[in-house]
Amino acid sequence: MTSLPTYFLSHGGGPWPWMREQSGAAYDVLDASLRDIERQIGGKPRAVLAVTAHWEGSDFMISSGTRPPMIYDYGGFPPHTYQIRYDAPGDPALAARVQTLLRAAGLGAELDDARGFDHGTFSALYPVFPEADVPIVQLSLRHGLDPAEHLAAGRALAGLRRDGVLIVGSGLSYHNLRAFNAAGAAASHAFDGWLRQAMALPPAQRTQALLEWERAPAARQAHPREEHLLPLMVALGAAEQDAASVVYHEEDFFGALAVSSFRFG
Repeated sequence: MTSLPTYFLSHGGGPWPWMREQSGAAYDVLDASLRDIERQIGGKPRAVLAVTAHWEGSDFMISSGTRPPMIYDYGGFPPHTYQIRYDAPGDPALAARVQTLLRAAGLGAELDDARGFDHGTFSALYPVFPEADVPIVQLSLRHGLDPAEHLAAGRALAGLRRDGVLIVGSGLSYHNLRAFNAAGAAASHAFDGWLRQAMALPPAQRTQALLEWERAPAARQAHPREEHLLPLMVALGAAEQDAASVVYHEEDFFGALAVSSFRFG
C-alpha cells in the first residue's frame, strides 16, 4: 500500500460540529477542509491514530479500549453538547503495536483501556468520518512537551502509514484563549505566517525550525503553553522527508485570527 499522508489539524473550539445553529458560518471553511480529507487520501483508512492536544501523561499514553466512551472536556456549552455520541470503535491491536514501536525507539509508552474520546478527537474527526466507522486510537502528549521527543515518536510510528493508518495531529496553530479575538490578531498572523514559511523549507531545515519554534515571531503570544502545537511534531516526524502543503487556512477565524492545517505527503 502507498503510504498515507499525515495531518496536523487545527480542530476549532469545543464541540463546534454540533453547534452550527449557534455559530452560523464561523466554521464553514474548517468544516469543508475536514470533509475533503477522505477524498485526498483516496477513501477511508484502515484506522486513525489521533495525537490529541487534550491528553498528557508521564509516558506516551495510548487508548486501547474496544469501545471508547466520551469525554466532554469543555465547559459553558449548551446542554445538548454533553450528550454527543461519536461511537467509532477502538483498535486494541493497533494500540499494542503503537506501544511496541514507541518502546523500541526508547520512549515510554503505556496502554489505557478506559480512555475515551476527547473533543480534540471527536470534533476533528466527525466531519472527516461522520458515520464513525473508522477505528480510532488516541495517543497522548508526554509531560514536559519536549518537541524533540514528540518528533521522535512520529519517526517511530512512520511505518504505520504503509499499513493504512492515518496519523492525525489534532491541535491548533494558534491557541491563546486569553486573546482568542481581535486582541490576538497580530500574534496569530505573525506566528502563522512564520509557520507556513517554515513548512516550505527543505526537510532538514523545516525540522530544525520547528524544533526551535520558540524563536518564531510572537511564539509565546500564540502558544503561552504549547500543548496545541506539539501534535504537529508527531505528524511531522512520521513524514519527515515529505513535502508539506496547507490544507486549511483562514485570515479571520473568530473575526481576526490566522489559523492553518497542514498535510505531509
